[in-house]
Amino acid sequence: MKLRVYVLEATGLVPCKAAAASVYVKLKVGKHKARTRAVGPTDKPSWKEEFVFLLSDDVSDNAVLQVTLFCQFESSNKELLGRSEVPLGSILVEGEQSVPPTWYSLRPKHNVPNMRTKDCGKILLSLSLTGRNNYVEASNLLDVDIELKNSSSMDTIDSTEVKRSMDSLEAETSVKDGDSIKQVIDSVTDDDYASTSTTVSTFEEVLEIMRSSNQSDALESFQGDVVVTKTYIVDVKDLNSLLFKPKSEFISNLREFQGITCYVEGPWTQSMEGDSLCVTRTISYTKNSTKFAKSVKTMEEQKYLKADGKNFAILAKVCTPEVPFGDCFEVFLLYKITPGPQIPSGEPTSKLDISYNVEFKQTTLMKGMIETSVHHGLKENFEGYADVLSWFVKSAESSVHSLDKDQLLAPLLADHQSNIELAIKYFCNFTIISVILMGIYVVAHIVLSESDATKGLEFGGLDLPDSFGELVTSGILILQMKRAFSMISHFVQARLRKGIDHHSFKTTHGDGWLLTVALIEGINLPLFISDTLDPYVMLRCNGMTKTSSVQLQTQDPQWNEVIQFDAMQDPPSVLDVELFNFDGPFDQQFSLGHAEINFLKHTASELADMWVPLEGKLAQACQSRLHLRVFLENTRGPETIKHYLTKMEKEVGKKLSIQSPHKNSAFQKLFGLPAEEYLIKDYSCSLKRKIPLQGRLFVSARVVGFYANLFGHKTRFFLLWEDVEDIQVVAPSLATIGSPALLLILKSGRGMEARHGAKSQDEEGRLNFMFHSFVSFNTACRTIKALWRSKAIEQRSKLQEEQEGDDKSDNQSDVTESGSSEEDVAMEEAYSIELPVHIESLMEIFSGSHLEMKIMSKVGCLDYSVSQWEAVRPNAFKRQVSYKYNRYMSIFGSEVIGTQLKSPSLVGNGWTINDVMSLHNVPFGDHFKVHLKYEIQCLEADFSSTSQCHVYVGVEWLNKTKFKKRITKNIFDKLAHRSKEIFELAERELASLT
Repeated sequence: MKLRVYVLEATGLVPCKAAAASVYVKLKVGKHKARTRAVGPTDKPSWKEEFVFLLSDDVSDNAVLQVTLFCQFESSNKELLGRSEVPLGSILVEGEQSVPPTWYSLRPKHNVPNMRTKDCGKILLSLSLTGRNNYVEASNLLDVDIELKNSSSMDTIDSTEVKRSMDSLEAETSVKDGDSIKQVIDSVTDDDYASTSTTVSTFEEVLEIMRSSNQSDALESFQGDVVVTKTYIVDVKDLNSLLFKPKSEFISNLREFQGITCYVEGPWTQSMEGDSLCVTRTISYTKNSTKFAKSVKTMEEQKYLKADGKNFAILAKVCTPEVPFGDCFEVFLLYKITPGPQIPSGEPTSKLDISYNVEFKQTTLMKGMIETSVHHGLKENFEGYADVLSWFVKSAESSVHSLDKDQLLAPLLADHQSNIELAIKYFCNFTIISVILMGIYVVAHIVLSESDATKGLEFGGLDLPDSFGELVTSGILILQMKRAFSMISHFVQARLRKGIDHHSFKTTHGDGWLLTVALIEGINLPLFISDTLDPYVMLRCNGMTKTSSVQLQTQDPQWNEVIQFDAMQDPPSVLDVELFNFDGPFDQQFSLGHAEINFLKHTASELADMWVPLEGKLAQACQSRLHLRVFLENTRGPETIKHYLTKMEKEVGKKLSIQSPHKNSAFQKLFGLPAEEYLIKDYSCSLKRKIPLQGRLFVSARVVGFYANLFGHKTRFFLLWEDVEDIQVVAPSLATIGSPALLLILKSGRGMEARHGAKSQDEEGRLNFMFHSFVSFNTACRTIKALWRSKAIEQRSKLQEEQEGDDKSDNQSDVTESGSSEEDVAMEEAYSIELPVHIESLMEIFSGSHLEMKIMSKVGCLDYSVSQWEAVRPNAFKRQVSYKYNRYMSIFGSEVIGTQLKSPSLVGNGWTINDVMSLHNVPFGDHFKVHLKYEIQCLEADFSSTSQCHVYVGVEWLNKTKFKKRITKNIFDKLAHRSKEIFELAERELASLT
C-alpha cells in the first residue's frame, strides 16, 4: 500500500520564533521518515509538498503519522515549535480513500496529561491511500490556489472543493513529474526497495550492464578541483576492480588505515533513471573521533557513469549531516580511470584522477569556510588513500625514475670493449708511436749500413758509439723503450687483474636487508704529493667493509663495479664512502675525501642514480664527486617487523605490539621518513632545555625522534641510533621536576641538524639531549636502551664473525705446515741489535706478562691479547695473538690475527719465534700474509748479560696483484720501525726494573 501525505501550510505559529528563523516539517510513519524544505522566516509558512510512504500489508491499525515542526536559526541551532499525531485508523480500517485537507493543532513538546495546554499553531495536511502500484518517487506539489478556512482541530472543508482540488493536483503532477525535485525518504526496507530496483549478482555483471549505458553528458558537465592524479602500473580493469569491487581487500586496508568503523556496504543495484540504465550502491561508515573532531557518520552513494572496458567513471555523492552545517551542502567525487602513458618496461598503465565539487542545498554565510574545510579534509584523506593504494599497485612515476635493479646494473656487468680496443686506446700516445718509429728507423739503418772495421777501443762483438750524436740517440732510444715496456707491463697486469675485480655480480644468500652498490665513476679527484693518482673507494655499512679495485694514474676513474653486502638483520641507516690513494696497506696519508649517504633522507629513486659530493679540504677544493647507484631491499617483506619485535621483546622483557598502519604513516610523514621505517613505541615526555618542552618521543629500529607543538611553535627532530655514543640515567632533581631522566650523548660532530633541541654541548663537541617526565620511566628506559644496544652490537658482530672465520682457518693449519711455509717465504733481515740484557729477562716480552702488554700498547697495538703457550711437540710451543693497530700505524685501524711458534734456536743458545699474521680491514688484505721471525741468542763472550736480536720480515702472497712491490716495501718499513721501538722500550723497562 502507498500512503500519500500532502503538507500544505501552517498558521498561528509563535511570531517571535517563526519570524526569525526558517521553518520545516518532519514526518514519521513507523520507521519511515521524511522532511520538507526549510521556508521562511515567516509565521505563515507554505510548503505544498507531497510525500509517499510505502506501507506493508501487516501494518498495525493503531499506526499514527507523527508531525513535528522545527525552526532553524542561522547558527545551525534548531528549536521545536510544536508537534501533532494523526491516527491512520480511519484510512486503514474504515477503508476511506482519502482525508481532505484538515487543520491539525500543534501542541508543545511537554504535554502534561489532564491539563489544558495552549495550542502552538496549526498545520494543514491531506492524506490519501492508494493500492499496490509501482513505486513512484515523491515530488513537490505544484502551486494550487485553494481557498481554505480556519477552523478548530479536525475541522473539514467542503468535499466538493476538496475533490476538485485533488483532481487538479493529480493532473498537474502527472504532467510535470519529470521536472519535479526529488525528495528522499529515509529508512526504506529491503523488501520495499526490491520493488523499484534489481540487485546485480556479480561485479562482472555490473560492468556488462554499464557497457550499454551512456551518461557521458553528466561526465562532461562535471567541473571540480583535482585532489589525486597518479599513474599506476596496472591494467584499467584491474584497477577498477581493486577500487570498487564488493569486499575489496584495498577497502579493508583503507578502513584500518583511516580508522573507519561501522562500515556497511550495499550491493550494486540497477534501476532506470529516465531513459538510461543506472547502476548504484550505497555505503555508510563512521570515521573515528580524533583529538580535534568527534566521530562522523557518512553516507556515500556511488553511481557508474561510464564503464566501456577502457575507461571508467564513477560519481559519488557524500553526505555528512552530523558535521556543522552538514545539512547545507553535499560533496560530489568523480573517479576517472583511463589508460596511462607507455613506460620503458612495456607494462600496461592506468591513470587515476579524483576530483571533487561542493554543491550547496541552501545559502549560508559559512560557504567560504565550508569550502576551505572540505578542501583540506579531502586532501589529507586522499593522501592516505594514495598511500594505501601504493601497497597493492606500483606507481609508474617512481618506476620511470628508478628502473628495475637488474636493468640498471646490466650495462655495468657487460664488457663493452675488447682487449684489442682497450690496447689501441691505451697505446695511442706519443711515447709508443715515437718508440715504434725510431725502432723502425734504427732497424732500417742497421740493415742498409755495412759493417766497419773496429775503431778506438772496440773489439770483436763490442760496437761503441762513434760520436756524441750516436751516444745521445742511443740514450733517448733506451729511455723511450723503458717507458714503453713499463706501459705494456701495466696494461698486461691490469687485464690479468680483471678476474678478481668486482665486475661480476653474485647474488648473496640469506634473508634480511640486502645492500647493493654500483660504483660507476669519479670526476675531479684531487692529486696529493705525487703527480700520479691511484684511487680506490672503501664502503662501510653496519660494521661491514667493502673495497673497490684500484684505478691506475687517473683523476677521472671509471670503475663500473657492482659491490654487494651480506644480508643484514636490521635495516642500515647510513653508508660511509671514503676515497683513498693507494700506497700500501699501512698508509695513512692519502685519504682524499669522504661522504655519508643517509638512507632515511633519500628516496629509492634518488638512491638509484646519484652523484655524491666528497667532503674534505682537498675534495671540496677540486669539487670531487662519485657516481653511485645504491639499492636497498628487504627480502623478508612484512615479516621483518614481527621478527625484529620478537628479538627486541627478549631484550626489553615486555610485549611489543605492531602499531597500526595509520599510526605508522603519521610517524613517517611527521619526520619525513621512508615507508620501510616502522614505529615501535611512542612516549609522552618533556625535552629538557632552558624551559622544559612537553611533547612525544618516538622510537623505531633506526631513529629516535621528538615532536612538540606549543601554541603553533613546532619542535621536531630525529637522531640516528648509530650517532648515539652513550645513554645515561640521571637521578631525579628539581631541574627534572622530581623525575628521573634519560641523557643521550651523541658522538662528536654528529646530529648537528638537531642541535636546536640539545640541552648542551660539551668540550669535545658532543651534543647532549635530556628527556624526563615519562609516564612509565622504567619501561621507556629499557626499550630505548635495548634499541640502542641492538644497533651498536650488530655493527661489531660482523667484524667478530670475520675474525672468527679467519681464526678457524689459522687454527686448522698445523705446526709442520707453518714451518714449511716459512721456508718457502723469502725472509729479509729488517733489524738487529745487541742488548745488555740477560736472555731470560728479554724473553719476558713474549711471555704474556704485564711488561709485554705495556710495550705493545706503547708501539700502537690496541686491545692486545694473547693466549697461553701450549706445547705442540717437544721444545715447541704455540699461542694466538690478536690486536688492532692505532691510527698512527694504519689509518684503516687494521686488525691483526697472528699465530706464534716458539722453539729453541738451531744455532747457538737462544730461541726463535715465528709469527704468521693476517691483516683485516686493509686493501688487498686477503692477498697476503706477513711472516715475522725473531732470533734471540746469548753471546758466547758474555753469556750472562748480553743478548743479540735479529728480526726478519717476509710476505707470503696468496693472490697475484700488480702492487706486490709497493705493499712489500711498505710492510717491511713499518715492521722494521716497530721492531726497533719494541726492543728499545724493552731495554729501558728492564733497566728500570733492575
